[in-house]
Amino acid sequence: MLNLSQLLRVPHVDSGLKFDISPDGQRLVFAWNKTGRWELWQMSLRGGRSPRRSNPQHDEEIASSQQTLLAMTSHNQGSKFSPLHSPDGTMLAYALDLDGSESYHIVVHDLSTNTCTDLTPQIAYAHQPNFSWSPDGKMLAVLSDKHGQFALHLLPVDGTPSRMIKNVFHPCWDAKWSPDGQWIAIEAESTASDRSIYVMPVNRPRKATKVATTQLKLNAQNPAWSPDSKFFAFSGENGEWHDIGLFNVESQEITWVNQSVGDDMQPAWSRSGEAIGWVHSEGAVTSFQFKKRGADIKQVQVGAGVHHFPQFTANGAVILYEDPRHPCDLWKINLEDGSMQQLTNSLPDELFNAEFIQPEEIWYAGKDGTQIPALLYRPKNASKDSPAVVNIHGGPNWLYQFLWEPMMSHLASRSWTVLAPNYRGSTGYGKKWQNASRYDMGGVDTDDCATGVKYLIENGLADKTKIAVTGRSHGGYLTMTCMTMYPELWAVGSAIVPFLNWMKSHKNSREDLQHWNIENMGDPEENRELWIARSPYFFLDKVNAPVQMICGGNDPRCPASDSIDARDKLIELGKEVELIIYKDEGHSFLDMDNVINAEEKCVEFLAKVLEK
Repeated sequence: MLNLSQLLRVPHVDSGLKFDISPDGQRLVFAWNKTGRWELWQMSLRGGRSPRRSNPQHDEEIASSQQTLLAMTSHNQGSKFSPLHSPDGTMLAYALDLDGSESYHIVVHDLSTNTCTDLTPQIAYAHQPNFSWSPDGKMLAVLSDKHGQFALHLLPVDGTPSRMIKNVFHPCWDAKWSPDGQWIAIEAESTASDRSIYVMPVNRPRKATKVATTQLKLNAQNPAWSPDSKFFAFSGENGEWHDIGLFNVESQEITWVNQSVGDDMQPAWSRSGEAIGWVHSEGAVTSFQFKKRGADIKQVQVGAGVHHFPQFTANGAVILYEDPRHPCDLWKINLEDGSMQQLTNSLPDELFNAEFIQPEEIWYAGKDGTQIPALLYRPKNASKDSPAVVNIHGGPNWLYQFLWEPMMSHLASRSWTVLAPNYRGSTGYGKKWQNASRYDMGGVDTDDCATGVKYLIENGLADKTKIAVTGRSHGGYLTMTCMTMYPELWAVGSAIVPFLNWMKSHKNSREDLQHWNIENMGDPEENRELWIARSPYFFLDKVNAPVQMICGGNDPRCPASDSIDARDKLIELGKEVELIIYKDEGHSFLDMDNVINAEEKCVEFLAKVLEK
């Protein structure tokens, strides 16, 4: 059996936010929890290494000699993410999360003196972890909710206060300054789960006629400027799927680089502007695709897993990659011959030959007959007498793919069958699928997860008296809707950072989260009956199995107060309940000891019932 604590201690390079390559192409900086904390690391991109990984110990020695912990002398607390070099390469900006609350500070590190300055000290508001440098390196385009809504601010690096220059009155997620300094592209939330890109003129020459801010009239995200600033590439809705588009900032015309089945995301330009690359996703597997000017699209895969955030080098590309047997690491790809070099090595030697269950991508019939995609971890000895867990992802606009998933790998090695549904509301299966739960949260998505039990039983994969349900975030919410709407199915449940009361959690949320709630569940007063009907807090009397809730005390998304209220009500109702709160954590736990403790507590709680 794979040891859960050992798996959880395996580090991984952050795949939620970008890494960065220095302007001279010689240095790589990235967030890595190799020490058990999220720190910034740097390594040289000079010199060659043998393709792939033939000798793990030799590879480890080479990698270790190239990787250096980037000392942050003034800020040795908190978690550091999203590094970004200044245009001249002398400074590095990054996002600092001090307490897990996602109220990011913006810090600048002077690489020559190895000192850093918090440009946003003692703030009572939040920043997004996505920002960009002005071409002259004197300021940053940041997204701050200083005035109650995430809007575009310019933040000078000399320590003077920021000033807001644009509010599009929708929560903003990303800002990209054009290389010539004349434009800033802003990505913001739109209707439903859509995004929109606004192009704002800034520092335009005096002789230029006044140009208004332009909004792309389609669902678009991930703006990436061409080196000559004439275009930006983006991921946009082009029919049922997202393709890579080009926006001409002068003519405002859109052309499409490709049209494909599957979603194309995270575009990046080569430094010459002669090529564009992106991540292509089809269900559980992704690839890196790229197109040189005048040539056909080519595809490269490190393996049958998931790729993130490609960036071009002078003679290739660097990309993040993970799969069920390998944590997320950085890889370098030679685009001429397809050879690959693993740049970081997170997997310890003792796990290199460990036996991991490879999940299968399967489909099963939902309550209305619709086919529901899911990943199935099938132990070798799975039978009708096996325990099983339905593990529900968060988001809900996310999906389970062939990712590094220590918990599910451990459960499968424990001879538990694991079903991970990509229920309606998930991304990765087209626009219609993603929007299928709009104004129906806690309804059709709950049905899709619950009907997975029927699939497990009919296929002889589980004992119907030994099936658990668990999930994180929106998956924690759906864990509780499953336990209140389908109480007869579950032997036990564990909800990780859940919310249970739409009305209360909405009232206590940040404005950007409130915007998403209204877009996807309607106005809380006009749709009050729906909001209450889909709040499991009001139906806890239906629960008839032991239930556990695990929360972070600083969670801005799913506040622990929801779970405290539910715990108290369940006790009053005479139900078996356990509540665990990690007071110094937020929505995503950052301290390695807390991550391990929480996951082990979850498995222990489920095992008390499933392994009787």
